[in-house]
Parts: sequence; C-alpha cells; structure tokens
Amino acid sequence: MIDNLILGFETAVTPENLLWCFIGVVLGTVIGMLPGLGSATGVAILLPVTLTLEPVSALIMLAGIYYGSQYGASTSSILISTPGDSSSVVLTLDGYQMARKGRAGAALAIAALSSFLAAILSLIGLMALAQPIADLALNFGPPENLAIILFGLATIVSFAGENVLRGITMAAVGLLVSMVGVAAGFTTARFTFGSVNLLSGLDFIAIMIGLFAIGEVLHQIHRGGEAPIRAGFKDLLVTRTELRRSVAPALRGTGLGFGIGVLPGAGATLASFMSYGLEKQVSKNKAEIGTGAVEGVAAPEAANNAAANASFVPTLALGIPGSGTTAVLLGAFILFGLQPGPLLFEQQPDLVWGLLVSFFFGNLLLLILNLPLAPVFAQILRLPYSYLYPLVLFLSLVGAFALSNNTFTIWVVLVSGLLGYFMKRFDFPAAPFVLGLVLGPLLERSLVQTSALGQGNLFIVFERPLSAVLMILALLALAAPVISWVFRKLRAQRKHGRAASPAVKNMS
Repeated sequence: MIDNLILGFETAVTPENLLWCFIGVVLGTVIGMLPGLGSATGVAILLPVTLTLEPVSALIMLAGIYYGSQYGASTSSILISTPGDSSSVVLTLDGYQMARKGRAGAALAIAALSSFLAAILSLIGLMALAQPIADLALNFGPPENLAIILFGLATIVSFAGENVLRGITMAAVGLLVSMVGVAAGFTTARFTFGSVNLLSGLDFIAIMIGLFAIGEVLHQIHRGGEAPIRAGFKDLLVTRTELRRSVAPALRGTGLGFGIGVLPGAGATLASFMSYGLEKQVSKNKAEIGTGAVEGVAAPEAANNAAANASFVPTLALGIPGSGTTAVLLGAFILFGLQPGPLLFEQQPDLVWGLLVSFFFGNLLLLILNLPLAPVFAQILRLPYSYLYPLVLFLSLVGAFALSNNTFTIWVVLVSGLLGYFMKRFDFPAAPFVLGLVLGPLLERSLVQTSALGQGNLFIVFERPLSAVLMILALLALAAPVISWVFRKLRAQRKHGRAASPAVKNMS
C-alpha cells in the first residue's frame, strides 16, 4: 500500500501531470456551471483532445473534468437555481434559499468545503478498500438493486414536507413522466403519441432546467420580482456556526455517498437525494431544512462528490462503469489500449495509483480556486433582475439545445418551466417529483431483471440476505411517520392522564 502510494505520488506530481490536472479541473468547473452540459457530456466532448497525450496525463485531465464539474454545477444551482448536472439538483432546495437570504457566499463556501472533505475521505476509502469493495459490489445483482431503489423511493416521506399526500402524488407523477419512451427490456412505446422525439424518453436535465430555472423566473415575475440582494461582503462569508453545523451532515453524506457510489449504475444523483432525505430525518435542525439550512447544502454536496469518487471502484477494479461519466471514461481507457479490471492494478500500478493520487491534488486545486471566489461569485445576485432573468432564460435555452441539438428539447424545457411555476404557485413539493423521475428508469430496469431472474417471482428479494435487509429498511422508512405519529399520540395521552390525575384528587 505504502509503495503504491509513493509510486502514485511520483507519477502525479510531475509538472506535466499537475498542469493537465489543473486544466481539467478548471474546464470541469466551467462546464459544470453551464446548464445542460454536465460531466458526462464535458468528458465526451474533450476526449478527442487528450488522444495525443500520454495515457496517464489524459486520464488525469478527464478525471479532473469529472469532479471539477461537480463543483461548477453546485455554483449554478445555488446562485440561479439552475442545475448544471443531475447530481446538483438537490442543492437548489436549500442552496438557492440561502442565496435568496443573502447567504450565497456562505452556501458556496460550505459546498466547496463539504466537497473537499468528502473527496479526501472517499479517496482514502478508495485506496484502502478498492478491491474488497469491488468484491462486495459483485454480490449486488438485480434484487439488491431493486431493494436499494425502493429504499430510495421510501425517502419520499422525508421530501414530502407537511402534506405527505401531495408529496406521494408528485412522486407518482415523476414516475409516470419517467415512463415516456420505449419500455425497458421490451419494444413497446409508451406515452409517445406517435412522436419520434419521445421514443428515447424525456431528457432529465431538460426537465430540471425548466422546472427550477424557468419555473423560478416565472414565479418571481408573477410576484412582481424582488429587490436584488444587497448583502455586504462580510455577510457573504461563512460563519463559525455554519461551519460547525455542516460538519456532521458532511460526514454522514460522505459515508452514504461512498456506499452508494460503489454500486454499479447507482450514481451520484441517487446518493445526493438519499443524503438529503437522511438529514431530514436525523438532523438536529431538520425543521429548517428546505428553507435555507446549511445541512441541506453540506450533506448532498458531500454525498455527490463521495459517490463520484467511489464510482471509480467498479470502473477500475471490475471494468463496470459506476456512473454515466465513468462509462465515458471507460471508453477512454479502451481507446488508450487499457483494460480496466482486477489485473489493471497489477499490470499498470503507476497509472492506477497516479490517477488516484491526482484526485487529491485536483480537489485541493478546486478548493483553492473556489473558496476565495465564493463571495465573488455571489455578487452575481446583486444584478438587477431585469438583467439577471433574461440571462438565466438565455443560458437555460442554450443549454437545452446543447443537450441534443434539437429544438424539441427547448419545448420540453418550456413546458417543464410552466409545470415548475404551477408547483411553486400552488405549493406542490418539487423534490418528490424529481426523485420519482430519477428512480423511475432504474426501478423499471431492476424490476424487469429481478422478475426474469426469479421467473416471475418478485419475492426473490426476500430470499437473498442483502436484498432482504434493504427491503426491511425500506419498509421501516415508509412506516416511520406512522410509528412516530402513534408514539406522539401515546405520549400526549400519557401527559393528559398525568395532568388529569391531580385535578381528580383535588376534587375528591
């Protein structure tokens, strides 16, 4: 282990590799800020540029683009409620609310620090546990994936707020929208109404851009707009209290994100949503989450970055992509004549460990770049909304077109924007809708695979130890509100009985 680390440092700290790492994280940050691009698209676009480089330099640069875009996407989510990537959608819930309260700089700083903490801790886990975790991930078949997705859906209760029925309704709508297109494992087209554009389904990022960015602009216009934020420079800096409150959520998010990230196909988006749902359950300040709490920024941002790093475990150790972006990176390995898998650690130790050590330097560079610039980025909110709203609309529509070079995607964004406006107008929660949209395709695919594996018997999930434990956790998560309600009622009756006893004695 120590010898491998020394070899990795010798490979990563050469001037050439440090330069390409720096270029990668800067490009990734810019790509992440632009709505519609995202890390997978950014890596795919810039992959041809790296073909003239040495394999290790090229992979260090591409990996830098990957985790750099996570930082950049957080910036646009917090400042203008426009997710640059699917994994940063959750940050719009509390990050943007903090920005509206004049705490944009603090939200950006908390996001940067949480990302760095998660990156370092997950990197240590990646180096120490890559092979054992890869062996564990091999035990995850369709039943286990189905159980963990159902567990993710059970967190809808956390996102629903006070009106659980509305939350469940919006989750069902999200699942329904995710079913547009050709059914998984079949050739049946659903809800396409004869349109060729709908055969591949509705683009998730396009819906998110419309739902949050366009929906927010329309909502603010309906309210007559608000005065630009006039927070002083000191108000944009993070406080000790905010730092203290964000440590525990960031650590919980890191652990959860790393655990989900190692599963092939789970991805950072699911990790960020589940981390946010966990904070809604266990945080000391859970009542504030959703209104602009630092916990709602620190936890999902840490989970996002931990999952991004952990997704390299199945990619490097098994040759199975852990996310959409690592699938593109897997193609880069093959282009350079490398075959990811158990033998890669033995045959190319300088490349593997050089790549892993470069994560540390890349995240350090991102922290140095983003932390001092957080209050500077926050100044964008001082722009009069007569300038800011057209800018948001322009970026949203350009980003939508860039997704598929198709005007149909622009229509998807505009319709989603109207949906987002009505959801804000009539107080329907957006998070359950997004969670249903994220988990819908994963749920359908794992359901079909589990059904095929069990020859139509879905109870196979209770016959395998790991999936059975996850299903029990999912059922407990669903039952938690009912159980807590029963306990509150019993406690109230007990208190009422105690209060009534002295009164009866006095009367007697």
